[in-house]
Parts: sequence; structure tokens; C-alpha cells
Amino acid sequence: MKITADTNVLARAILQDDAGQCRTARKLLADATLIAVSLPSLCELVWILRQGAKLPKEDVSGAIRALLDTKNVVMNRLAVEAGLAVLDAGGDFADGIMAHEGKWLGGETFVSFDKKAVSLLTKQGNAARLLS
Repeated sequence: MKITADTNVLARAILQDDAGQCRTARKLLADATLIAVSLPSLCELVWILRQGAKLPKEDVSGAIRALLDTKNVVMNRLAVEAGLAVLDAGGDFADGIMAHEGKWLGGETFVSFDKKAVSLLTKQGNAARLLS
């Protein structure tokens, strides 16, 4: 079966915080011929893992990379890598995703009131502007 995984399915499989749902999620993911993972699901997943489960960024980054490298998982690899680059640098995964997708949609400059996001994106060679 080809599926699109909701965030809660991915979270249960990773966190193992509900034994029954974890077994169900892992079986479904293992049996699927294709697992489509959307960018919003990944952003939610990273938020859950960082803010809810309080996992270190290295563990979260490792979990996303493991998904990215799984043979039956498909996702927007370039956007995910942009998100991981910002996460690994100490920022928010979603900021990297938004900057990447904005550029893909034709935006030239990422604008934000978030000083850290603008600083990290600029250091990575992205056009970014801090608003005041």
C-alpha cells in the first residue's frame, strides 16, 4: 500500500510512548510500499520531538535523516536538507523549510522578525532580511 503518513503515525513510531499505537504505526510503515511524508508533517514532527519530547537537536536530526534515507520514504529531499541545515546550526527546522520553499516559489529574500533565523540563513548563503 502507498500511504501518506500523518505526523502522529511518525511520532508514535519514533517516540514509542504508546505501545499499541507504536506497534500499529511501525507495522504499517514497514509494510507500506511507499510512505509519502509532507513538509508540514515533518515540521510538526520536529516540533513534537523538540518541544514536547524535549529531545536534543542531534537526536531529532538523526531521526529525520533516518526517514530521509529509508528506501520506501519519499519527501522533498532538498527542502528537508535545508531544514536540517538550519536545525543542525541551532535554529528551527521550519525556518529552513520556509526559506527553501519560498525561494522555490520565486521569493528572493526571506524576511522575518526572528533575528536568529535571519542570522543562520544569512550565514548559509541565503538572502535574508531582519525586520524591526
